[in-house]
Amino acid sequence: MKAATIKDIKTELNELSTKELQDLCLRLSRFKLENKELLTYLLFDSHNESQYIENVKNYIDTEFLAINTKSIFYIKKSVRKILKNVKKYIRYSQNKATEAELLIYFCKKLKHFKPSIKRSTQLQNLYNRQLLQAKKRIDTLHEDLQYDYNLLIEKL
Repeated sequence: MKAATIKDIKTELNELSTKELQDLCLRLSRFKLENKELLTYLLFDSHNESQYIENVKNYIDTEFLAINTKSIFYIKKSVRKILKNVKKYIRYSQNKATEAELLIYFCKKLKHFKPSIKRSTQLQNLYNRQLLQAKKRIDTLHEDLQYDYNLLIEKL
């Protein structure tokens, strides 16, 4: 089955009633957890971005506390999982300031993680890549925000 283009979908959605649209969204949310999470963000969290950022930071904190530190393998696996989910939450928001703040927070938690990430070159490279990506996002923001976020990065 071939998927329709965005333009075709948009015109078809314009022709539907609100009840049909609601049913379509609910049906879509049943198929994949990501669709449901995105709908949850759009309906409940998008109007309060600062609260959303705090919720994601709390998620990062709890996940870092739950990491199994017995083996470097488990540490790397858990850190990659946390980063994958943080990227997913960033994708929901599509806000560059949110992306910069969450990446900086992730890097801060990773740097202060015990045992040190200096034991693993893979974790060190992951840290450096995310820091670089945060810097790229900061460069696209307003000058005042750039200054604030650059101060946070310098502390790292």
